[in-house]
Amino acid sequence: MNALPRRKDAPGDAEERRLFNRLPVLRAERGLSRQELADALGINYQTVGYIERGDFNPSLDLAFRISDFFQLPIEAIFSRQPFRPLSEAVYGRSS
Repeated sequence: MNALPRRKDAPGDAEERRLFNRLPVLRAERGLSRQELADALGINYQTVGYIERGDFNPSLDLAFRISDFFQLPIEAIFSRQPFRPLSEAVYGRSS
């Protein structure tokens, strides 16, 4: 029995599976370049850029390594919903 091809707009497409992340903010707070973070995680620096832009979702293993590196829970770094700006989330200010 052959599976039916999935429509491009069907649930589960790339946009629906996109992960939002705080990697650029976390790197900036720690003064890390993409290369330095990549070296610490054992990945290519371009992979860090792809993850930051939402072009690539990390594997579960890589998400845990990133979590361990920053010493933060995964849900503080990655989310299926856009993160609120820190100024709003922490200080109650909206732009």
